[in-house]
Amino acid sequence: MKRTTNKAGRPKNGNSNPVDVHVGSRVRLRRTLLGMSQEKLGEAIGLTFQQVQKYERGANRIGASRLFNLSQVLDVPVSFFFDDMPREAADAPVLGEEDDEERVVEFEPDPMAKRETLELVRAYYRITDPSVRKKLFELTKSVGKPYSQDEDNERS
Repeated sequence: MKRTTNKAGRPKNGNSNPVDVHVGSRVRLRRTLLGMSQEKLGEAIGLTFQQVQKYERGANRIGASRLFNLSQVLDVPVSFFFDDMPREAADAPVLGEEDDEERVVEFEPDPMAKRETLELVRAYYRITDPSVRKKLFELTKSVGKPYSQDEDNERS
């Protein structure tokens, strides 16, 4: 069998490792929820904002000591960065694992971790009038893609 990862654990096709992408998206999620800039986070852990950007995109792997550092600065347990990991990311090949090329998967970060989603939620909760907030909620549901009753039950 042919090895599908290089020495850094990155798939040979140049894509980031799905676990690294997930961990990076969780760093971005927490940083954004705290209202912290990449620059401020970088200063807190002794890095440039560009390095923080690379971590958040999953372009660079975050080492154990750095992950511990991030957990302290972002005030979350280390496990937070691995929470809600999609099955395809958890099943992705790891450093040195030999496997078929089919196991290397494209990984799409969770849409709930996108900046747009976070900004929308923040703006929504800044609406002080509950009746206006409820109307906006109903409007958003009505123009969004309709989903089945089964999906609604799964969400509860």
